[in-house]
Amino acid sequence: MGEKISYNQAREELERILENLERESLDVDELTRMVKRAMELIRFCKEKISHTEMEVNKIVKEFEEEVSSEKEDKEER
Repeated sequence: MGEKISYNQAREELERILENLERESLDVDELTRMVKRAMELIRFCKEKISHTEMEVNKIVKEFEEEVSSEKEDKEER
């Protein structure tokens, strides 16, 4: 998946693929193409969620360290 795409765009495309799979009778080639694309999008979304989780954890840790440091400074006064 080389193109730039946002998480929301990927999720929306996945929803469209799912709707097509549920509603339409597809030939084998089209079904294969859609399933492959869905797997690419799922992989992208999982990676995006994992990266976001790591970033959020890092921010929370930095914030907690900052609060702890400020608390220690107040206690020393």
